Amino acid sequence: MKDIIIPEGKKLVSPESSMAFMGRIDFSDTAAPVFVWAGSNVRMRFKGTSVSAAIFNKRFFNKMSLGFIIDGKEGRADFGTPDEWEKEYLVPLADGLDDGEHEIVLFKRQDASHYFKFFGFVVDEAAEILAAPVLPERRMECFGDSVSAGAVVEAVEYTANNDPEGHDGCYDNAWYSYAAITARNLGARLNDTAQGGIAIFDNTGWYHAPNFIGMETAYNKLFYFPEGEKGYTDWDLSEYVPHVVIFAVGQNDQHNEADGDPDINDPAFRTRWKERYKDIIRDLRSKYPKALFVLTLTVLNHDLQWDKAIDEIACELDDENIRHFCFTRSGKATPGHPRMSEQYEMATELTAYLSGLGDKIWE
Repeated sequence: MKDIIIPEGKKLVSPESSMAFMGRIDFSDTAAPVFVWAGSNVRMRFKGTSVSAAIFNKRFFNKMSLGFIIDGKEGRADFGTPDEWEKEYLVPLADGLDDGEHEIVLFKRQDASHYFKFFGFVVDEAAEILAAPVLPERRMECFGDSVSAGAVVEAVEYTANNDPEGHDGCYDNAWYSYAAITARNLGARLNDTAQGGIAIFDNTGWYHAPNFIGMETAYNKLFYFPEGEKGYTDWDLSEYVPHVVIFAVGQNDQHNEADGDPDINDPAFRTRWKERYKDIIRDLRSKYPKALFVLTLTVLNHDLQWDKAIDEIACELDDENIRHFCFTRSGKATPGHPRMSEQYEMATELTAYLSGLGDKIWE
């Protein structure tokens, strides 16, 4: 942390202090953990009147902002300029708080438009740091695309319509993805392993053009793109073993920039796609042997043959803990990304479905 000056009357609280973390986060340097995946977050409880975040940010595209929750109220902190690609920042989050107990949650709103190192929270010099928040025992993980990452969710005036042009990520907010809402509804923590534009196969989908990266590369990675400081970095799947896995990939798989768009109605492609999908599920199943796997797609418009193919996958895997769940309006609700109301719609249905399976799924 070379360029951040701690203001007079303030102090830096290191990530190695009393904090709780959630998500696939790089802790190889415990004094500067790296937030990579959307929705990854850190929580702290303190007594004081202000709080800021000290970070180093690596920007790839889009406008930059951090998300935060202070005492249950959600907020957003914009930072940086279009010509800043790598820089350290002291990002103000809240000021003028009453001098009592507070809880701050700092989270990554966006997916691979950036990653950041977290140096800690800056608070009043006299602030008291309290015991770290206790994370839920229940654990969920969601493997998904832009819908699961909360892309364009805040463009509420475009509900049930195409996305606004040139939004530069300013409407992205992983906190309001159906996966995050469902986890909060059920009192579970969440690893949101979701990336906009991703498909099952590499060289397919929309993510990381022109060298498209698929879930077959990303699902077991921490850094899932080569531009990280260490390039691709494996994630130890034993680090976080979920009770419930949501696998929501298939929306972007009809696009292939190099070889023409695949067709799920083509028997040869359908078989090849299903087999690679099953390979990933089998590998995850071996790492998460007791987890419930829920295979699904979202309400973003798509050919319903993709849902049918996923249903075939669930049947062919022939495992009572691998199930296909179909939202009421799967593939039919909107040509643009689901907004908040549609994300809540999905979360309500998914919450009811998981609740209906009883407490045994959390054992």
